[in-house]
Amino acid sequence: MTALHPGAPAGASAQHDPVVRASVPQASAPQTVLPASTKVRSPPARRQVGGASRNDRLNVAGAGLSALCVSLLLFGRVTPLAGRFGFVVVTWLVFVIIYALLVWLDDDAPAVVDKVMTVVLYSAAAVLVCGLISVVSFTLWRGRTALPKLNLYTQDMSRAGPREPLSVGGIKHALYGTLCMISIALVITIPLGIACAAYLNEARTRAAQFVRTVVEAMTALPSVLAGLFIFATWILILGFGRSGLAAALAISIMMLPIIIRASDVVLRLVPGNLREASAALGAPAWRTVWHVVLPTARSGLATAVILGTARGIGETSPVLLTAGFTSSFASNPFEGSMVSLPLAAFEFVRSPEPALVARGFATAAVLMVVVLILFIIARIFGGRGPGHVSKSQARRITSRSARDVARFEAAASAASAASPPNVGAP
Repeated sequence: MTALHPGAPAGASAQHDPVVRASVPQASAPQTVLPASTKVRSPPARRQVGGASRNDRLNVAGAGLSALCVSLLLFGRVTPLAGRFGFVVVTWLVFVIIYALLVWLDDDAPAVVDKVMTVVLYSAAAVLVCGLISVVSFTLWRGRTALPKLNLYTQDMSRAGPREPLSVGGIKHALYGTLCMISIALVITIPLGIACAAYLNEARTRAAQFVRTVVEAMTALPSVLAGLFIFATWILILGFGRSGLAAALAISIMMLPIIIRASDVVLRLVPGNLREASAALGAPAWRTVWHVVLPTARSGLATAVILGTARGIGETSPVLLTAGFTSSFASNPFEGSMVSLPLAAFEFVRSPEPALVARGFATAAVLMVVVLILFIIARIFGGRGPGHVSKSQARRITSRSARDVARFEAAASAASAASPPNVGAP
């Protein structure tokens, strides 16, 4: 037995004695129980959002080849189906179905939906591009005999009869009439359209909502109604004759809602913090719109003008009702009949004479070139984004800043000269 210390407690010997310690029950310590198998899951692989992988290309190629084989079996072999259009449609539908099944074998449902919709959108874009190429190529091919003739651009049809060869007569009068009408229409519609879009964007009143409703309704206005409106008011009621100005007014009615709607959408994209910063500097609302909002949306406003020009330059019925048709050159847009390129092409193609039909397709080709040139000009003047200036604009900004610095320094020196000198205390 172990002797106890006189001052030690009674239970101290029991804690140090191994025999006693074994007989005394002790509380069990908490233990951590681990699962039987600890398998670490690897993170899922990221799905490629942009671009096409090698597997995607193989899926497209395999689905296309399979769809072609299935369509060849269906048309003329298994079923009595026939027709080129039906063959193309069935091939495309089978291609989409097979491609979706091939993608489903490797990817999950969101990836299948994404890739199938990508194929559908690319197919729609290909159809639009093919349609555009076919129209342009067909027009150029039908007018190939008249386009190289120099007299097509330097003469009018005043001395050319229906049976005259292509070496006589041209579309000089129609080309000038189109440029004159569209120039007058742009002078009218650009300030009105952009001002109305700015009003719809900045004003939050019931009048603005009413104007927006009217603009949306005018977007679907038939072109012949615009021509009839100008014919009834400008020609019949007010007594003015048919002229290029009347046709320009009718074209302006067609262009105005397009420019307003497109400009309104563009101005909505201008960040609101730019307006708030301008207001914080003490600028009034009109100065904020003129110096902040419009310069920021300059590229989009140029696109809006392009859309309006494309709508107005191809109108035929308003020009026929308000300007009439003439075969001679008319230089005065305020008096007398004036013809445009779409109207001239319409009149030429109606003729049974092959020479006039060739002139009509050549006129349509020239119209496409004119529209392309106008688009390029609009892109040059308004295609730069916010913050990007040309060299001439940078020079003007630098010179204006230098003048402002000189003005501020002159004002500061004048103020310091006018102030009395400080007299110090003795």
